[in-house]
Formats: sequence, structure tokens, C-alpha cells
Amino acid sequence: MTQTHLSLTEEQQQEQEEEEHQRKEQEQEEEQKQEEEHWGEQLEEHLVEQHMQQEEQQEEEHLKEEHLKEEQQEEEHLKEEHLEEHQEEQQQCNMSSERKALLEKAYPEVLTFCRGLGLVFEVVDLRWGLRSSPSVEHDACELFLHEIQTSKRISTVPAFVALLGNRYGHRSLPRFISEKHFDVFSSKLSKNTDGLKLLAQWYLRDANAVPPTYVLQPITAHLPHYGDFSPENATKREADVARWKSTETQLLTLLRNTATSAHNNGELPPQDRQRYYTSDTERELELGLCLDDADSSSSSSSSSLIFVREIPHQKVREGPRRFAKFMDLTADGILDAEAQTLLAALKARLYSGRQKILNLHCVELSKGGAVDPKRKEHAQYLESLCEQFVSQIKSRVGAALDEKRPKRQIWGSVREEDAKADVTEPLAEEVRRHVSAAMEMCEEGRRPEGLLGKICLTMWEMTKVRHPPLVVHGGEGSGRTLLLCQLAREMRGVLENRAAVVVRLLTLLHPWRYGVEDMLRSVCRQICLAFGLAPPTSLTADTHLVRFFHNVLEQASQQGNHLLLILDDVDQLADRSAKLRWLPYELPPNVHLVVSVETKSEAFARMRLRAQTLENFFEVERLGAGDGEAMAEAYLRAAGRTLTPEQKEFVLKSSAASGNPLHLHLMLSLGKRWRSFTALAELRLAATAQEMTSLLLQTMEERHGRELTAAALGYIALAREGLLECELRDVLSLDDDVLKEAYRHFLPPSPALVRLPPLLWAGLKYDLAEHLSERWTNGVATIVFKNRRFSDVVSSRYLTSDRKGRALKILAEFFLGRWSGKRKPVSLPGLSLVLPDRKVPPQPLWFGAGLANVRKLQELPYHLLHAGMWEELKQEVIGNSEWLFCKSRVCGVRAVIQDLDRSWRIMDCPETRLIRDALVLLRPSLDYLDGNMDMTLFFSELLSRLCSLAPLYPSLIGRLCSACEAWLLSCTEPNLIPHSSFLQPPGGALTHTLTGLQGDMTLFFSELLSRLCSLAPLYPSLIGRLCSACEAWLLSCTEPNLIPHSSFLQPPGGALTHTLTGLQGDVCVEEDLVVAGSDDGVIGVWSLPDAQLLHTLLAHTAAVLVVRVTGSALCVSLAADGSMRKWDLLRGKQEVSADDVLATDCGCVRLSACERTGRLTVHTDTQVKFFGLDDFSLLSSISDSDCQILGVLDDSVVSLCGPGLVRITQALDPTKDPVTTQDKTKNPERPQAPGRTLTVCSSVALSRKQKVLVVFSEGVLYQISKDGGYSSVKFPLTPSLFSVSKDEKILLAGSDLVLVLFRLDLDRVDRFLELVHDDEVLSACVSPDSRILYSGAKDQVIRVWSITTGALLDSLCGLDSPVSSLSLLSDLVVSASSSSTAVKLWTLRYDTRHKPPAHIPTGSAHCALTRDADRVFYVQNQGHHEVLSWSPETGGVTERMAVSVAVSCLEVGQVKRLLVCGLVSGTVFVYPLSQPEETLCIPPPESLSPVRTLALSPSERLLSVAYEDQVCVFTLTSRDLLPAIEGPTARLVLGLLHGPLTCCGLLNDQRFIYGTSCGEVRVHDFRSGSGRVLESHRSRVSCVTLSNWESHVLIGSDDTTQRLYTLNPPRLQHVMDYKGFFFEGVLCAAFSDSDQFVFTGSRDRTIKVWGVSTGKLLLVQFVYFPVVRMVSFRNGFVALSRQGTIIRESFRCPDHISPDYNPLRTVRAQYRVTSHTGDARDPDPDDPVDPEERGRGHGQQGAELQQFNPAHLSLMDVMKSKPSPTCVLL
Repeated sequence: MTQTHLSLTEEQQQEQEEEEHQRKEQEQEEEQKQEEEHWGEQLEEHLVEQHMQQEEQQEEEHLKEEHLKEEQQEEEHLKEEHLEEHQEEQQQCNMSSERKALLEKAYPEVLTFCRGLGLVFEVVDLRWGLRSSPSVEHDACELFLHEIQTSKRISTVPAFVALLGNRYGHRSLPRFISEKHFDVFSSKLSKNTDGLKLLAQWYLRDANAVPPTYVLQPITAHLPHYGDFSPENATKREADVARWKSTETQLLTLLRNTATSAHNNGELPPQDRQRYYTSDTERELELGLCLDDADSSSSSSSSSLIFVREIPHQKVREGPRRFAKFMDLTADGILDAEAQTLLAALKARLYSGRQKILNLHCVELSKGGAVDPKRKEHAQYLESLCEQFVSQIKSRVGAALDEKRPKRQIWGSVREEDAKADVTEPLAEEVRRHVSAAMEMCEEGRRPEGLLGKICLTMWEMTKVRHPPLVVHGGEGSGRTLLLCQLAREMRGVLENRAAVVVRLLTLLHPWRYGVEDMLRSVCRQICLAFGLAPPTSLTADTHLVRFFHNVLEQASQQGNHLLLILDDVDQLADRSAKLRWLPYELPPNVHLVVSVETKSEAFARMRLRAQTLENFFEVERLGAGDGEAMAEAYLRAAGRTLTPEQKEFVLKSSAASGNPLHLHLMLSLGKRWRSFTALAELRLAATAQEMTSLLLQTMEERHGRELTAAALGYIALAREGLLECELRDVLSLDDDVLKEAYRHFLPPSPALVRLPPLLWAGLKYDLAEHLSERWTNGVATIVFKNRRFSDVVSSRYLTSDRKGRALKILAEFFLGRWSGKRKPVSLPGLSLVLPDRKVPPQPLWFGAGLANVRKLQELPYHLLHAGMWEELKQEVIGNSEWLFCKSRVCGVRAVIQDLDRSWRIMDCPETRLIRDALVLLRPSLDYLDGNMDMTLFFSELLSRLCSLAPLYPSLIGRLCSACEAWLLSCTEPNLIPHSSFLQPPGGALTHTLTGLQGDMTLFFSELLSRLCSLAPLYPSLIGRLCSACEAWLLSCTEPNLIPHSSFLQPPGGALTHTLTGLQGDVCVEEDLVVAGSDDGVIGVWSLPDAQLLHTLLAHTAAVLVVRVTGSALCVSLAADGSMRKWDLLRGKQEVSADDVLATDCGCVRLSACERTGRLTVHTDTQVKFFGLDDFSLLSSISDSDCQILGVLDDSVVSLCGPGLVRITQALDPTKDPVTTQDKTKNPERPQAPGRTLTVCSSVALSRKQKVLVVFSEGVLYQISKDGGYSSVKFPLTPSLFSVSKDEKILLAGSDLVLVLFRLDLDRVDRFLELVHDDEVLSACVSPDSRILYSGAKDQVIRVWSITTGALLDSLCGLDSPVSSLSLLSDLVVSASSSSTAVKLWTLRYDTRHKPPAHIPTGSAHCALTRDADRVFYVQNQGHHEVLSWSPETGGVTERMAVSVAVSCLEVGQVKRLLVCGLVSGTVFVYPLSQPEETLCIPPPESLSPVRTLALSPSERLLSVAYEDQVCVFTLTSRDLLPAIEGPTARLVLGLLHGPLTCCGLLNDQRFIYGTSCGEVRVHDFRSGSGRVLESHRSRVSCVTLSNWESHVLIGSDDTTQRLYTLNPPRLQHVMDYKGFFFEGVLCAAFSDSDQFVFTGSRDRTIKVWGVSTGKLLLVQFVYFPVVRMVSFRNGFVALSRQGTIIRESFRCPDHISPDYNPLRTVRAQYRVTSHTGDARDPDPDDPVDPEERGRGHGQQGAELQQFNPAHLSLMDVMKSKPSPTCVLL
């Protein structure tokens, strides 16, 4: 308190002493009493007179409007009653002006302050808006105290604020009196017959309470019209109200007198006596301020506040009539002296013990006896009150947060300083929710022990072996959840310390559908934290979570840990086909998984079908009679209640009919409210659990109103993440129907402010506490239903079509903030249409800098969508770039994708789907950054994916792109603004990319070491260090592994150049599975509907050669290590294996399986083996090195054994002799017979036609039948692709660029279609109806052809490797590549307008582009003899320029529009782009050295050609408007010891700067013939780029260093070292037009921007592929990526950059810039200057690198990305 407050306290104490002295004088007391009685009489006369005047006005109105007589009576009655009740409310609530001031001024400011800290500010004023008459049930005070307890439990601080004036408050009758006290009172009233009768009439004994108590009866029990507000019974109600006032006074007097008498006799303690005198206000203050706790003053000082208003005492004495309505009155209308005495005692306690929280004000009231804000002194008082409230709340909140700040995770914060909060806290909150819910269920009831014992016994028997999950099933409400909760509690006490019990009650705490990804990620994190395993990170894609989950279970078992995982109600996690693909079929030892599922669900039926045994299934049976009674006893005992024998029999009899624990639980939840004196006829129960829930809701409707109950529960059911209580009260206040019901009998306090009285919701919440739960997230609690079934009943009962639509609209408008600060019209009974303020808070997207409105992000999209407010949805969510970033950053990009996915499906909006797909593509970047992407990177990447679609959809995507570009233009930090879709855009045919075939780190390091260790002694500096790093990692690994000590796998180098194996795969149509094997022996199994990687099968040790699906969810794989294995695809388990099936150098291998015969056939060119399909038993084997096997038809082996000799052997029947066939025809036109004189090219077996087709390199095709017959025809090509369609009617033969189709008809082979491609054809397949052909080529394009017409229907781009495999799965095309581990899925059902822009093939050997990117020139493969000109406008090749030999380099003259092409023969061709036929040729030098590199001077007047042994300079001129070449005008001869040139640059003054493969950098002046050596690099120089104004040159290399030199004179200006997460090295560079910035493209797939004058790194942009060419253009650049896409971007850099700006905040990297200042000399290797002196005069800036070695290749950094102090990692 301040000094002013202290002086007021001393004055008040003096006044109290004077009052005590005056009370001693009897005469003064009598005078005061008489005066008060006189004033009361005058007040009563005034009220009566006013009432008579109103009645006269009513009569006059009735005479004027007779046709509206009935309506007018009701309206006037309500107005009259409102006036009367408002006056009474003013008497009871004497702080209304203070409340109003706080509501209008203080609360909004505190709300904004708390929101800025990630807190929820909530004011619960239960007395606001209530009528003055007491509640019928006498439960108002109980609700007040309960809300205070709730506030203290959930609030940070403060939790309680009191406003105390000059009223002591209403002293209500106690609702409950203990039996002991009541017996004492009865004995005291034995002589007072009337008093005893009155007490017995209103207090009845409730024997159902434990211990028994006496309960005050509802007022309507004896005064039925007390709550009757109908106009026709108004007189009766008034009479009952008067009777109750009299009765209440009599009961209070009776209880106080008897309590005092009992206390005086020692029969009643003082505190029990005081209970009958204490007002409700003092009880609330005692609880809120902890007045009874002497040790709590310190805690209450931070958790509560109190504001006291005093009236000067002399003023009170002068006008008791004036201030009477601000003081307590008795029932007779006179001042209550006893209440004033108690109030004085209460204030004395406050003044003495709560000075730190006390705010005392002395206010002189106006003549009307009120606080008038229009008066200056009153306005100052209210202003001071609000300032004190705001400042003290802020200080206490700030102090509380300072204590929790190191641990607290701020809700919705995206600030960097808040990103370091404990990331495990959300997981801990979730675990606590599930565990506490499980323990609560165990306390409420118990299931029979028999079934629980069976489950425990089964778990014990399966502990040491691999076993299936345990499945608990039963009907709805059968008690499955309770059984699992009891199992969890029992096993916690049984298992060892190294055990973990993980519980997820999906039904209880997740009424909404709980995603599989959410559940798996949460469970995996908890298991990993419990056992010290590496948890799933944001980089663990959702498509790999299933595999991660299975691996975590295996790792926990291998460590010897015991794990029990309990998942309740898993049928809601099933996919659309009711499959639980994530559920493991088999568990390792010591790991137990118990799931529950409903018996009638389709998911359970599928689980039963796939189960091999039913021993792991346990059915929860019906409740027996004894079980139900035991459950009831336990439930009632926990609630402190019991039932009479009749009531218990009634409940158990109803329960016995259903045998359902949930039904019994619902009946008990209603039955515990029954009193023992309640008549059995008044009790109501229902026959089923669903009907019982409806009956419970009906009871709530009768107590609290139909509209309030329906609306409140309906809003909770509709909310995605529950509702905060303050949100629910706000939403209910926006519901006009709820307000009409709330104010149907009385009017709100003010027509300008209409809200729902908070006490109404508090009462409903109190009665439904057993069915509501608090869900905590980051310290914020939302209200949700405890179980999904209750939510289902609420939805079916209340959320009809009309009501649901209206409720969704109200929720959407609330989270939009539409009615914040605005007046929403409402029509209430008794009032015309009014425009009140509902006082709902605003809903901005950001509460403050970096602090998002999480609740709006969670709720708004769903409600806008389902309310039909689609335009608002597009404007506020889908097309709002800031919204997309905010929710992606706060809630995760997956939440945004789910919103958009839901939206486009309902709205059928293609733009929404495209934006959704763009975020799917952007998600890897967000995951890589762990969700910490900044707005610049987010907007630039979104723009680079969507800008090509903006013209198609200007209203949504166009507006979104414009917003992104506008933000980037206004950004205060450096940024690159995309002007083309250089990243993969959404839409198109590609639907999924299935990844995950890479092995783990152990496999990677082991195989790398086994291939390189023999080369380590030869190259110790690099390969030796790399092998040492691999071996060190394997030695430190915590898992079992083998460490290679010899190169037993194929080492690099040697004569072997290629082994074409790659990805082999097949599809399982029945289970929607894709199976693929890679060249590292890994087999992946994917679920097609959700693109989820189910299993990674790691049994093979060499490349997988063949994968074939056999039967239902089974497959056979054959690998190059000679092993063959059979897999269960659903379980991920190896069923059968066989080794040494074939030799490791056997060449081409074919595998076929026949389910009909149960045989498996494996054959090579010289060997055939038959196996049993079930057990891999060897049935037969044929091997003959002299014969070449052509094919296998059933059990017949067709082989070529000599010239013209074909042998057909019955492999499984040795008794049959082989059939031999030899061509003896003499027809000279017929091709010669097959034999050794011909070379077999390809063959294929036709199982249906029982034929083998063989094509020979000499152009002959033979058809050999099973019976030995054959025919031959000429064949026009030697195919590299040779296959048939599935129906064996079409033969496909591909050779080079041509794919030819033949029709197979009997013995004829008719050629009918020839399809020409742009590159070599690698794969093809035919649709089932033989109408569509799909072909894959080396140019990374899938082409779709019409077999009928031969027309090209479509070209599918978007691959980054040649298409070596194609297959069909339903309406999808599955593609794979021998040089990629990814499987891609394509569909033809897409909008062709969304087709991604075409690009040149990925990984082209040489490329160049024009400045405006209208032409791209490239050579696809090394050694190709053709330069292709490609146009971005047409998306195809426009011109082919053939050359005689392989191309070695390309360069483009941007000004003169020339293409310069260097060849390995030494020849240089110059093509004018406008007239390519006018080609110029520079002949090779005499030495015929190949051209190494080319360079044009900035003016393009000079051309330098670097050969192996020399450099020549030519002059480019023009003759007759055509280009011409003169020279060579200068020559530089390179020495024998000179390293080969790799790149160069030529200045207009004929200075030549070049770099070599050895890292040397030199400058040669052709005019003077002098040269100079610049500082060398440690690796190959990869980039020499001149600035546009020839003032600087940038030298880049394959290491981490790049150097920037000034050219006039040449001097080293900056050394820029950059070490990234991937391999380093600069590939290309370009200067801005003004030479102010330099752009670089690197191997780490980034574009970097550096300042030329300072050398500082300004920006790093990740572009997914390395940039190989870059040309400056306007204020940015045009570049070409290795993927083949064109990148157009402009760079914007503000004049002033914040010193806190960090260019590395979105990448894992470190950099250092060393600037050379002043007269520092260039370092020269030949300079004898001391190396230590060279560093003098050099200044450093940027990040310091600890132990930085630019040439150091850290494999550990690449694989593990260990952060360092210089790495800013978000």
C-alpha cells in the first residue's frame, strides 16, 4: 500500500473507535434505529407509489391497443420486473461503476498484454447479469467457490481479484447441514415446536450421503410458483417470493440462535457457529485470499488482489438514507447493523494481514448515492482504479513468468529466443493426460480379474520369443478401455525398473479422428526418451514413420528393455479400406503391444483374417450380476455416495439387461445425485448406454435450459481442439437463441452490453464435470469431451443440419473477429431490436511480434469450410500468404496440408489443391529446418513453385503470388525474388515419390569401407582419412556390426565400367503394395494409398536382381549374392531363404513363379533350377555350359545346343527323353536355322501360348513351341528392349531411339507401329486393354502413346534419371530407374493445364543459355556428337546441330548472339543464333589437342580457346552483316608440367585469367607477354568469372574457398570460405549489372549472394539442385540447374541491413571472410616473405571457424550434421 492508503487506514480505525464509544450510549442507538426505520418506511412508500404509477400507465395503454392486449401485458410485466430487479441488483452489487470501468478500460489492455506473452486472460464475474433473487437450488455460493478453486488451480497469477465496498453481502442458508449438527439443533429446538417443524420441513435427511447429511430443499418444493415467470401467474409468484423471504429470515434466525446457544454450551466449535453468520462474500474472500491460512500471506500476495472502497464516516452519519442502498438491509428494509459489524471485522482482517495486495480508496459518493463517471473526482477515482489494476496485474504476471522462463515454451511463439524451450514438454503434457485419464478410470470402476489374468499370463509366456500383438475386442461400451487401464496400472508395479509402459487412450482423449502419423510420432518419441534412443526428428518423413516405429521396437528389445505399449480403440486409425497397415504382425522379445478394437468393426474382421492363430485375441464379455454390483460399489464409494436398497436394485436390474459397463457407469453418474428421500417413481433410467446419455442430456436441459445445453455442448463438439472457457462464453454470447433463453424472464443489466451471464455456463459445467475434460497445451487448457461416444450422442442430438450450420457460422465469425468492437443486433423478449456490444475480443493473426494466434490457426479453417463461408476461407486462409506461413511455422506444415486437403475435396476447388500440393513439395525444406523457416525463404519458395500457375488462376493463386512478391519487395533484409517456376510446381501427373531404400549409416559405412580400404595406402590424405572415419564410427556404434578389414566387395577403378542393375520391383494389387529392390540389397515395401514405407527388408548382401509378387502379400527376391528369399509383405518377415541359388557371375537372371503348380523357376543362360514355392526345396536342376537356355515353359526347358539344334528338356520328368529339333528345310529365302553361327540377342517366354521368342543379332526372329516346332522370320532390328504385353498379343522391341510394336497372331509376327523417341528407349508396358502404351527413355521422360493411332498423347516430365522400369498398378504408372532409389507413381487423370514446365534432361554433360533464357543449348551425355537447341516457350528441342566428334565445351555470346562449341578434336564451331546455317569453323591446332575451355571477352570482341598445350586468342568481327573470325592474334604455349586448364576469363585488354585442375590461378597479359601467379587453391579451379565492368574477378574451386580479386591492378580483396552441410565447391558465378553483388552456384545446391565491396555473405538460398550455369540479367540473374530447369530471380538488398541479420539462419553451414586492406601485397609462392608476415594487414569478418581446414572432407559432418558454435542452426 502507498502512504495515502496507510493514512486512510488510521482514520478508519479512529472512526471505528468512535462507533464503539457511541454504541455504549443507549440513547444514540435508539435515535439511529428510529431514523433508519423512518427512512425504510419512506422508501417503501416511494416504491409503492412508483408501482401504482406504472399500473396506471399499463391500464391506459391497454385501452389504446386492445388488439395487442396479451402481448402488451407481457412486455409491461417484464419491464416492471426488470426495473425492480435492477434496483435490487444495484443494492446487492454496489461496485457496478467500478466493474464497468474495468470492463471497458482495464480488461482490454491486460488482454493485449497477456496475449503478447502467449497467455490467456480470462475474467469470470459470476455475479454479472444475474437477477437478485436466490437460486432455486441454493447452489450459487457453491458454484462461486468452485470457480475460485478452478481459477487458483489453472491460473498463472493472479487468480483472484476482489472488489469490496460497503456491503457485507448476502448471508444465505447453508445448503447442507451435517447429521451431528442437525441433531444438536433439534435438541435445542425441542421446546420450539414451530421452529422445529419449520426446520424439518425445509431440511430433509439424505442417507445416500456418506456420512448422512440434511439437505435444504429447493424453493419450488414448497413454493411452486417461485420460479414461474408466466404473466398469468405473476401474482402467485410475487406471493411465493415474499413467503420465501420471510421463510429465509426465519430459518436464518433459527439456525443462528441455536448455533449460538450450542456454542455457548460447548456443543459447537466457534468456526462451525460462525458459518451461520458468514456471508457468501466473506466465504469467497476467505477462499480466494486464503484468510484462514496464516502461512499463505506470501503466496496470496502474488495470486490475488483486492480493491476496497470506503465512504467518509462523517458522510455516512450525515445521510443514512443517502447511502442505504450501498449497505446491507434487513428483510424489513432497514440497515443491518450486524452485517456492518461483520464487515468491519472482515476489513480489519484485510488491513492487518493483506497490505501487499490491498488497494484502498476513499470516495465521496454523489447525491444520488452512486459513483458518477461524469464527475471529475469520480472519473479520477475510476482512472486510478484501472491503472492500479493494470499495473499490478502486469507486474505479477511478469514476475511469475520470469521464474518459469527457462522452462516455459511460449504458446504460438516463432521467435528465435523461444525456439530453445524444452521440446519434450508437449510430449510430457500428452503423456500426463493419458496416464491421469487411465488412473482416473481405474478409480471409478474395476473389471473382473479373470480376463486381466489371462492377458498377463499370455504376455508372460510370450516374453522371450517373437509374438503377435494382443487384441482385446468387445462391443461398444463393453469396458475395453477400463480393462486396458487396469492392465497398465498392474504392469507398472510388476515390470522392472528398465521397463516402460506407454498408454494411448484414443477414445477418451481424442474425440476427433487421431491421425496415424500423430500417434506414431508421439509413441516413438516417448519410447526413445525412455530408453535413450534417437527420437524421430522433423526430417523423419511421415511416409517413413511406420518403419521407424518398427525399428524402435526392435532396438528396445535388443537393449534388453521391457516395453508395454497399450493402444485403445485402434479401429479409428484404420485407413479407408479398414486396414491397420502400421500395426506390426510380429513383435520382438520383451516388447508387448496390446490394442483394443470393437468387435463389429471392419478393422477387427480384417485382423482376424490375417491372424495365424486366435490365441492372442481376448473378448470382453458382458457384466455379470456380481461384477455389476462390485463396480457400482466402487464407483459410489469413490464419489462419497451410496444408494438405498430399492434404488440400487433399480440400477442393477437395468444394467443386467444390457451387461454393458458404460451403461452402468452412466446410470451411476445420474444415480449419485439421487437423495434417499427421492421417491422411486420419480427416478428415470434408460435401457442402453446411448439412451442413457440422451436421458442425462435431457436432465441437463431441464435444469439449465434446452438452448444453453444444446449450444454449449454443440460448440464443444464442433471445435477441432476443444474450446477455452473464455471462448465458449464469448461464442455463447454471440448466439441469439441462447441469449433469448437466458433473458426470457428478465432483461440484461444494460441494453448496450448483452452477454450470457457466466453463472449459467458455470452451473452446466459443474453438473457435466464427469463428462468434460481439460486438455492442456503449453499451459493453456481447452474443454473437450472425455470420450468419443459422448461426443457422438451430443452431435446426433443437437447438431442437426440447421443448428450445425448456424453454430459453425458463429464459430467462424468469432475466430474471424467479425463482431469485435462492433454491435450485433438481437431481439430479446420484452424489448424491440437492440444493437448491443457483445464484448468479444479481436482475433488478429499475430498477437505480437513473432507470437501467433494459435487458436485461430487451429479452428478457423474448419469452421469456415463447413459453414459454407468459402469466399472468406479463400481470402483469409487459402489465399493468404501470411496465414500459410504462420500456421506452417506454428502448427507444422502438415496441419496446413490437412486443412487444404479437406478444403479442396469439399469445395472441388483446383486452385486449393494446387496450393496444397505446393506445400507438400515445400515440406522437405520445412522439415529440414525443423519448422523454423523464415518468411523470406517461405515466400520465395512458394512463389518459385506457383508463379507459372498464376495466369490460370488469378483470383487465388495470382493474388497469393502477388502477396508473396509484395512482401519480398518490402522486406528489410536481402532476398531473391523468383520470376519463374524453377522448383517443381504442383499439379501434373506425378502423384507420389516413394523413397527410403537407402540403408542405414552402419550399412553405408560398412560397404564404403569394404570397397575403399585397399586404396587407402595409395591415397592416405583423402581416401585414407575417409576410411579411418568410417572405421571409427563403426567402432563407436552402439549396435552390433561387422568391421571390414579387406576390400571383399568390388572396389572402384579397374576394367569394369558399368553394372546395370538398379531398381527391380513389382506390385501387389490385392493389398495395394509396391515392392522394389535396389542395387545395395535393400527391398522396400510401400503402402500405395498413403505412400507409407511399411518395411525395409535387409537380408541380401548384394544387388537385388529380381522381385516377383506371388500369391497374396508374398514376394520372392533374388540377389546377386546368389541368395533367394521369400517375404511376407504385410509382416515384413522373411518366410523362406535359400543360398547359392545361382553363381554370382551368371549374367542375365530370370525368375518366374506359378501358383497353380506351386513351382518357382530360376534360370540363367546356362542353368535352370526348379524350386518348391512354399519351402524352396530344390525340385530339379539343369546345367550345361555348352547350351544356351532360351526360356522355360512350365517344366520344359528350351535351349540352344548347336547349329540348328534346339533341345526341349522335361526337367521334372527324367524318364522323358529331350526333344530335339533341327532345321532341314532347303528354302533359300528362309533364314538359316538357329545355331552357334548366330548370336542370341534376346528371348522371351510366352507362358500362355507355350512359345519362346528368340531374336538374333543377325536379324532373325524364331518362334519355338513346347512340342519342338518352330518358325522363323526376318526381324528388322537388334533390340535392347524385348518384351510382350500381358495378354501376349503385342511384342515390344526397342532399339536406340525406336520402339517397334508387332502383333503376335499364331505363327505370324506383324509389324504395325513404330514410335520414335528423342533418346534411347529403356522400358515400356501396355495397358490391360491394349490401347495405351507407356515408354520410358534415357532422356528422363515417360511418353504415353495411342496404340490405335500411334499418336503421342502425353509426355510426363519431372524425373531426374533415366526411366529403366515401367509397370502398371490400377490406373497408376509406376516408374523406377537404375540410377535412383526412388519409385515414382504417375496418373493420367490430371488437368493438362497444370503440367509442369518442361526442362532439358537432368545432368546434361554440357550446357549454356542466353541472357534472357529464350534458348538453352546442351549436350545430353558425355561423348555425344550433337548440340541441341531447346526453347522454354515450346518446351522442346527446336534445332539439332550435329558435329563429327564429341563436344567438350559450350559458350554463348550474349551480345552478338553466338554459340561457340569446342570439340575434343580441337575444332571450334561458331553458330550465329539468328542464322545457324552460317556456321564458322576454327580448325584444330597442329597438335590436334582437344579444346579444354572457351572464354569471350566482355565486349565479345575477343575469343580465347584453351587447348591441352596452348591458348589462342581470336578476334570476332563482321563482314557483310555476318560474323567473321580472325586470328589467332595471340598465343600462349603451356608447358609440359602445366596442369590442364579447367576454366578461364578474357578481358578486353587481352589479359587472360585461368585456373587449372591442380588449383593454380594465373594471369597472362597477351599484349606484353608477361604473367603473374595468383594464390593457388587446394583443388581444381571450377569457376573464373569476370565482372561486367572488368573491375573484379571471382575465382572458385572444388574446395570451400573462393577468392575475389580487383583487376586494376590485380589484388586479392576477399577470401570467402564457406563450409556447408553437403559437399562444397563453386560451379558458376555471375556479377550483378552494377558489379555491386556476385551470385554463386555451388555443389551444395544453393545460390549465394556476396557483397563485392565488403565480401560479406548476404543470402543463401537452397534450390534443391546444383546450379551449373549463371548469367547476370537486369538486377538479378538467369541460371540453369543440373536438373535442367531455368532459374530467373532478381535480387533486392536494402540500403541498411540490421546488425542482427544472419544469412545462415536457414542453413547448416559456417563461413569466414578475410578481407585484404590497404597496401597488402598479393601472396606469391615464389615470394621469400615469411609466411607469418603474410597475415599482417589483413582483417577478418564473419563467422570464425574453429580448426577450419578448407580442404578437409568431413564425412561425419555430412552424415550426422553435428552443429558447431559457428553454425546458426534453426
